[in-house]
Amino acid sequence: MPSRIFLAIDQGGQSSRAIAYDERGRRLAGAAVPVRTRRPAGGQYEQDPDELEISIRSALGQVVPALPADASIRAGLATQRSSIACWDRQTGAALSPIISWRDTRNADWLDSLDLDARRINRVTGLRPSPHYGASKLHWCLDNLPAVADAQESGTLAWGPLASFLVFRLTREHTLAADPVNASRTLLWDLSTADWSEELLKRFGLPDGPLPPVVAGDAGFGVIDVGGVSIPLARCTGDQAAALYARGDPAADVAYVNAGTGAFILQPAERPEDEGRLLTSVTRGDKDGIRLALEGTVNGAAAALESVARDLGISDWIATLEAVGDSPVEPPIFLNGESGLGSPWWREDFGSRFVGPGDSQLRLLAVLESVAFMISTNLEICRCRAGPQAEIVITGGLGRSAPLCRRLASINRLTVRRPAAAEATARGLAWLLAEQVDGWPESPAPELFEPRPDADLAGRFARWRELMERALRGDAV
Repeated sequence: MPSRIFLAIDQGGQSSRAIAYDERGRRLAGAAVPVRTRRPAGGQYEQDPDELEISIRSALGQVVPALPADASIRAGLATQRSSIACWDRQTGAALSPIISWRDTRNADWLDSLDLDARRINRVTGLRPSPHYGASKLHWCLDNLPAVADAQESGTLAWGPLASFLVFRLTREHTLAADPVNASRTLLWDLSTADWSEELLKRFGLPDGPLPPVVAGDAGFGVIDVGGVSIPLARCTGDQAAALYARGDPAADVAYVNAGTGAFILQPAERPEDEGRLLTSVTRGDKDGIRLALEGTVNGAAAALESVARDLGISDWIATLEAVGDSPVEPPIFLNGESGLGSPWWREDFGSRFVGPGDSQLRLLAVLESVAFMISTNLEICRCRAGPQAEIVITGGLGRSAPLCRRLASINRLTVRRPAAAEATARGLAWLLAEQVDGWPESPAPELFEPRPDADLAGRFARWRELMERALRGDAV
């Protein structure tokens, strides 16, 4: 019997990766191809649609030839959840850039709608934020003639980035949206698991261009890679996949995936949170929908990269490792990179330092701001989703020991950092394997135990006070 191999395609903000795993969760082969993000104007983040497709095909082209010729391969795709695309459903031609989840270009238009945030949250689980798809799609229809022309001629397709990539990658040019990615558009109804007529009308968007919603494990067609036909068996979102990196997630564990942004998830049934956090779809399969309470920090590694660039620090990762245990107190950093996410939801919040400090201490202050924002969201999760036994951290920024130590200290919880950093790919592979009994953690994860730190606790309290003042518009 041929061996089964699970091929995870992880399209992220910085690279497209293809990683193959065997039935025991062991990594067999992998490749990563960098991708670029353009910033044409303030608040705008775009990626090239053709570059993303080419990068995925390039990564697959490096991995598939390294796998056994007689293997049975199943592939899955995980993408940036709130990024959107517009394309022609007849030719497949891109009609817009990929507008990133970080993009807030249509914030003013969204504000002008005077939406009922509580109603939006009850229907979608989200907040009326420009980070999600609806306002981006409306901007495309208003500002891109090719999109308006395609809508007029009946050939427009639009929706989640995942849907565009499925269309472009599969032999069948499958037009479909999975529930995880569909749920990040502000147009998807949690109760019906389909597009919301009410919200389409409220946002002034036609329903014809949206792909049909299908289960995330329904099968999406076939990808041809160098003469090898590989079924694309599953589609989901990056943060949702990361939740399953160690197998089925536990209800008393908080999962933090820290990269460009940081995302905090704790499995829960439909919680009542008054819209401060999100109710997010973690799986939308044939056997039903699974949910988690989610907090979002828009500026994690993105904030560190931006500030390091301004400070002239070339290797910010090494700098943080060197200064992470400095006895000198850093300043306070109020972090508005890409706008404030949960629980504040402010797109217009300007970043600023409060207090003195050299370049290294300022960079440390940015890292502490990420720890403070994550911890604020963890506290709300504990109140709404239940007690937490530990924190599991993954993602590129999760490799930062200073961040892990601070999270353990502030939250008085053990922080577990798995040795396998590729949480999205590993979780996607576990889902492809159809819920095998756990994936062994080898080598063993690194544990960061909580240790009292009065100085850090004092800065956290000071940061909270300054955030409240800044949000009121007071001088800080």
